[in-house]
Amino acid sequence: MRLLVTRPEPGASATAQRLAAMGHEPLALPCLAITHLQTRLPSHPAALVVTSGQAVPALPADLHGVPVFCVGDATAAKLRIAGFTRVESARGDADALANLIITRNIPGLHVLTVGERHGQKLAADLRAAGISALRRRVYRVSKLQALPEVVLSGLAEGTFDGALFYSAETARAFAALNPPGTAGMQAYVLSQNVAMGLQDLSWAAIHVAIAPTEADLMAMLA
Repeated sequence: MRLLVTRPEPGASATAQRLAAMGHEPLALPCLAITHLQTRLPSHPAALVVTSGQAVPALPADLHGVPVFCVGDATAAKLRIAGFTRVESARGDADALANLIITRNIPGLHVLTVGERHGQKLAADLRAAGISALRRRVYRVSKLQALPEVVLSGLAEGTFDGALFYSAETARAFAALNPPGTAGMQAYVLSQNVAMGLQDLSWAAIHVAIAPTEADLMAMLA
């Protein structure tokens, strides 16, 4: 299948490589770009909360021994590679992450390391449960402003069979570009929340992964 991979780099290229190894013809189309921020974090938090792997490069080495709660296994793997030693994955979505943190109930300040405009609901849910939560923006997201000509013409001509979407924000950024030709394409998404970001476009079908993991997303394309 000829597939668009819309997630930010470096994930887009990594996913494209996996798809190529499966026999597909992927094209990386990062609809978001990530800029890491120089943000001062509290020096002795009780725990870190990571909602996206995009936050990992911005986390300082002096926090490697702090407990870290993250939304999924892919982010957990990135954290461990980066040197964090006490990582626990919710293996789900933001609601699953909140439930995990509330269940563990570690006393003290939980620092949410997030992108701009991200994590407000999670922080509110934690505070409502009596968990001390502080949001800190560690990266900025910018949207793709226009489709490259090769993609625009390919969409118009029906070149692509489908597209992969890993986040609702990426899905909304793609939809905002008013892409032609999606009515003949399949959308493969990580969750129902991601699917909602595509609701203003017509698709042949939207396929939602059984669980919000890349392995389950890839399983739909095997």
